[in-house]
Amino acid sequence: MKPLVIDLDGTLLRSDLLLETGVAFMRSYPLRFYEPLKWLAKGKASLKEGLARATDIDVSVLPYDPAVISIIESERSKGRTVILATASHHILADRIAEHLKLFDEVFASDSETNLSVRRKRDALVGYFGEKGFDYVGNSHDDIPVWAAARHAYVVNPERGVERRARAHGNVTQVIRSNPACIKDWLKALRLHQWMKNALIFVPLLAAQQLLNIALLWQGLLAFLLFGLCASSVYLLNDLLDLADDRHHPTKRLRPFAAGRLSIKAGLVAFPLLLATAFLGAVLLLPLQFAGVLLTYYVLTLAYSLSLKRMMAVDVIALAMLYTLRIVAGAAAFGLPLTFWILAFSMFIFLSLALVKRYAELHAARRKGRTEKTLGRGYYPDDLEMISSLGASSGYLSVMVLALYIHDQSNSELYAHPQVIWLACPLLLFWMTRVWMLTHRGQMHDDPVVFAIRDRISLIVGALFCLVFWVAA
Repeated sequence: MKPLVIDLDGTLLRSDLLLETGVAFMRSYPLRFYEPLKWLAKGKASLKEGLARATDIDVSVLPYDPAVISIIESERSKGRTVILATASHHILADRIAEHLKLFDEVFASDSETNLSVRRKRDALVGYFGEKGFDYVGNSHDDIPVWAAARHAYVVNPERGVERRARAHGNVTQVIRSNPACIKDWLKALRLHQWMKNALIFVPLLAAQQLLNIALLWQGLLAFLLFGLCASSVYLLNDLLDLADDRHHPTKRLRPFAAGRLSIKAGLVAFPLLLATAFLGAVLLLPLQFAGVLLTYYVLTLAYSLSLKRMMAVDVIALAMLYTLRIVAGAAAFGLPLTFWILAFSMFIFLSLALVKRYAELHAARRKGRTEKTLGRGYYPDDLEMISSLGASSGYLSVMVLALYIHDQSNSELYAHPQVIWLACPLLLFWMTRVWMLTHRGQMHDDPVVFAIRDRISLIVGALFCLVFWVAA
């Protein structure tokens, strides 16, 4: 019985180990970005070895294709020899083979040879003979190998691959187990998170200019550009967080972590979105808005690379990212920011950031874990302190609102300033409810997503806005 040879990247694995190790290296050693360029100057084989040795990829959580694994298990049950042949470095290939325990032998790249395209074909033909094996692959690089194989199995083919493979007349089966769809991109772009950008309109609301059509147009444009920038950040964050996400009970289902979208596609999409956002900001809005957008991006990048793993710093950074949306709105409208807006936003968003951390730690404690949460600076035993800090911060935002109402200069801005006092019990109710639900383990790990989907939160938000409208 002729052996069955399995390709790794894009076939058995719904990812590419060269890109996986490259992204992991940039996350772990951002200041050593020049080293992969030095390795690449010596050849692709040197690059793969350098990245394989410098990074620690957990092969147990990689997105393997169950359809390919099913084929392997079926053929092994018949006593057939199964070979893993990959252009990835042998360090990673050997670890994967050891983890899966499905292969009789491994062919892989080393420090001298990049085992891809014709080199892979020559190695297999030299070992098994022309037409002496069946081959399972997915890409244009596999075309020469299929040509030398007895039977060709095509898995989730790249564009144009199936046509070229069939030209050799030996295609036995085409497997489509991982078709990407528009829902995957919508999920990766996190369009629902664009609701956070509604904070851009807060300065317009505070200045009682919501009916100013010219400013509203400015605001909608700022909303769109900020959303494109935020989506770019989400894509980059998902790429940098692949390892952590794959260990998370829900984040492991994100499109990049699950292999539904390719790392290559993400590496193309995030800079395009970012460039569009900044070009639009520079050409269509005040330069101050572009400056705030740049600050937001830099802080988000710092958060993704480092700050999110620092206790206390992470939640303060999250609160600042929310507040920057309000600052961006003021810049887009050319309106001044007040002490009251900044103080209120910092306290309430710090509370929501702590809600997010509490929800994550509560889930970890419920599973009996006691070690530090992966990718974070907290232990499950920190729950009580986090809830104390978070609830206190939320109530401080209510106090800031009360002081704002009491300030005589602010009351002169409203026709009926006494009506604004109704906003205080509304906010008190909402903050108390959020923390009670969080304490009970009923909070989504993102409180903004919770608020968007929660009927009571939407009603409270509408009443809160109505109070200020009546007062004005």
